[in-house]
Amino acid sequence: MKKILITLFVISLFASNMFAEVFSKTGTADMQFLKITTDARAIGMGEAYVAVSDDISSTYWNPGGLALKEKNQLFFSHTDYVADIMFDYFAASFYNDLGVFAFHAYMMHMDDMEITTEEEGFTGEKFTCMALSTGLTYSRQFTDKFSFGFTGKYLREELYKYAVNTIAFDIGSQYNTHWRNLTIGMALSNFGGEVEFDIDEDGDGRSGEDPFDLLDNDGDGEVDEDGDNLTSQIPMNFSFGLSIDLYQTREDLTYLMGAFQINNCVDRRESFNLGFEYKYSLLYLRTGKQFNTDLEERYDGFEAVMPSNYGLGLKIPSSIGIFSVDYSYSRMGWLEESFIESAHRLTIKMEY
Repeated sequence: MKKILITLFVISLFASNMFAEVFSKTGTADMQFLKITTDARAIGMGEAYVAVSDDISSTYWNPGGLALKEKNQLFFSHTDYVADIMFDYFAASFYNDLGVFAFHAYMMHMDDMEITTEEEGFTGEKFTCMALSTGLTYSRQFTDKFSFGFTGKYLREELYKYAVNTIAFDIGSQYNTHWRNLTIGMALSNFGGEVEFDIDEDGDGRSGEDPFDLLDNDGDGEVDEDGDNLTSQIPMNFSFGLSIDLYQTREDLTYLMGAFQINNCVDRRESFNLGFEYKYSLLYLRTGKQFNTDLEERYDGFEAVMPSNYGLGLKIPSSIGIFSVDYSYSRMGWLEESFIESAHRLTIKMEY
C-alpha cells in the first residue's frame, strides 16, 4: 500500500510540474472536441468523475477505472450540443484473465452548410465538418485496491477540404482505500504531438513550399506563394480527484456519494468540479457544478452558486444483462443569454 501511494504521489507531482509554467492560452489548442465530455452520469455529477469512473465510460474519463467491473460492457451516448452540433460515443469492452480490453469511437458531426462568399453570396456548394477519436484501451486491477489503464487513440479533424490527423495517449489510475469507499483517481489525457494544417495558397496542389526563397520550387512557372504550415498542440489535460460515500446502508440500496476534482489543461485556466450522486434502489439522482470554467455564470448571489449540471438514471435488470439509462442537462452559463441552448445528453450502457 505504501509503495502504491508513493507511486501515485510521484505521478501527480510530475504532471503538476509539467503544467506549472503553462498560463491561460484559451483557443490556442486544436481538436477542441476532445474537451466535450460524454456519459450522462458523469456530466450529471458536474464532471467530477475521474475518481468515480468504474465502467465502460472509463474509456473517456479514466482508463484505470475500466477494470473495476469484471463483465463485458457496451456503451452508447448521444449529445444534442449547441449550434446544431451532435456528438456520438460508442464503446465495447471485453473481460478476460489478462484484464479488460475496450474499443471506442467518438464522433462530432453536423448537417451540411451552404458556402457563401462576399461577392456571390450563396454559391450552391455545401460543406461540413467532422471530428473523430477512435482507439483501444487496456486496463487491469493489480490489487483489490489499485487499478491502472492506458489508451492509444487516432484523432482526425475535417473542415471543408482541410484535414489533420495525429495519435494521442491517455493513462489513468484509481486507488480505493476501502474506507467509506474513499477513492483517489488520476488521469492524463490527450498526451500527443502537434497537428499541422497543410496550406496550399497558390492552388498548385502542393503545400509547405518555402515562400521566402523567391524560387519556383514546384516548377509551375511562378514563384511559390504558400505560407508556413500551421501547427498547434492538442488539449492535454491532467485531472486529480477524490470520491467518498457520505452515507450508505449495509444493503447498498441507498447511498449518497460526493466527488471533487481538479483539472489542469494546457490551453485554459485551472478548473474544479464538485458532484453528488444519490441512489435509492434502482433510481439515481445527480447534481454538480464546474468552477472557474470559460462558461462560468455571470450572476451574483444565489444564482452564481447554483449547480450547472443535473441528471437522473435508472438500472434495468433483464435476462440478457443489466441496462443503465442515464440523462443529463447542462446549463451553458452566460451563453444562454444569446441564442445558445442548453445541452442534453442520453446514455445507454449494458453489462452482460
